[in-house]
Amino acid sequence: MMMRQVANKWGNALLGLLLGVLVCITVGGVFMRYVMHTPWHWVEEMSGLLMVWIIFMGVFFAERDHENLTISFLTDAMRPRLRQIVSVVIGVLSVAVLVIAAWWSWNLAGAVQARMTRILGISLFWIYVPVTIGFAATAVLMCRRLFLPEPVANDSGDEA
Repeated sequence: MMMRQVANKWGNALLGLLLGVLVCITVGGVFMRYVMHTPWHWVEEMSGLLMVWIIFMGVFFAERDHENLTISFLTDAMRPRLRQIVSVVIGVLSVAVLVIAAWWSWNLAGAVQARMTRILGISLFWIYVPVTIGFAATAVLMCRRLFLPEPVANDSGDEA
């Protein structure tokens, strides 16, 4: 479990770093445009690229940490066995949707690979591939949860 905790911390640190860079370039871009009257033209492209990576990495991290939004009032009203069946069905359907979306986004990333952004000259591939990575990683995580029970933490916080 130690390796997983290290990976989680590094992933969270990377996500925080990307968010910090996004905030800094956005604030800097506003300052340069409205105070210095010399805009950074690349800020819009870079912030768009960073936002896509942050969002789709965040999808995976939120699912990893059980923090995705769920509306459970219907399943909460069900008997435990029916709730378990519905949960598995929803999980399987979610994995199917994630895999399809990852496949489509991979095809789209390949289709736009030769196109470049206007200012930075970055391949559009790097704007579409985080969708594939985020959805595929989340599908793998959900499959793992469907087929392998997660360890339960004891009172001391250690997993049993």
